Amino acid sequence: MRLNFDRKRRDTWHRMCFSSGQADWPGGTDMTRRTLIAPPVLLLCALAFAAPASAQQSVTFQVGSFVPRSADARSANDVLLANLDYLWFDIDDLQGTTVGAEWAVALTDHLEVGIGASFYQRTAPAVWADWVDEAGYDLQTDLKLRIAPVSVLAKIHPFGVRRGLDPYVGGGMSAYLFRYSEVGDFVDLTDYSIYTDRYVGSGSAFGPVALAGLRAHVGGRATIGVEGRYQWGEGELPVDRFLTNRIDLGGASALLTFGFRF
Repeated sequence: MRLNFDRKRRDTWHRMCFSSGQADWPGGTDMTRRTLIAPPVLLLCALAFAAPASAQQSVTFQVGSFVPRSADARSANDVLLANLDYLWFDIDDLQGTTVGAEWAVALTDHLEVGIGASFYQRTAPAVWADWVDEAGYDLQTDLKLRIAPVSVLAKIHPFGVRRGLDPYVGGGMSAYLFRYSEVGDFVDLTDYSIYTDRYVGSGSAFGPVALAGLRAHVGGRATIGVEGRYQWGEGELPVDRFLTNRIDLGGASALLTFGFRF
């Protein structure tokens, strides 16, 4: 059953409705991902080997919440923004848990460099705004976003890394390994038939990250703390499967941190 569906939108809605696209985008191949990640890892290893043998090292684990950029802050050609013209869903539903780990070495008492990786995944339910099936039920589609950043970071500790209460600020660059999918009900706009399918785009992108935090040294070598991060990035999607070929990967993270020094 068709309800108030604008003719102009009929001509432009969802390229994916004309052809199935179940294979991942070639930009997400293992070779591409290794190419993106290798340079920052090699740079960090060089810095670590250049550090004094007595340099303090640490391993930190993080858990918290990742909040993708809101609709009014997302890039103009973002696929989620484009979907809002045709689907009912809330971008805030993509807020979800993130977990990560980081290894760092103190090059000086006030400068620390490290490499970290984290993982986030969340699904937002959506319904088609202007279409229902023959029985009058909503057409439902799940929008799923996964981001796995690998980050090279530098942190400045104004009062020194060995201070009992240690505030810090920093930033760096991240390689974002991402996967975005739309799974569920769709409308074939050539004959208005309803069908079920899935469309996937994955790949890698670079972007900066900024952070600030506070950690406390407890129990000898153990640390606990809080940290806030903000990341910027934009991934490329296959244009033949989605409304646009871009996905905004930016957002903020609020983290609890647990670590130890050695």
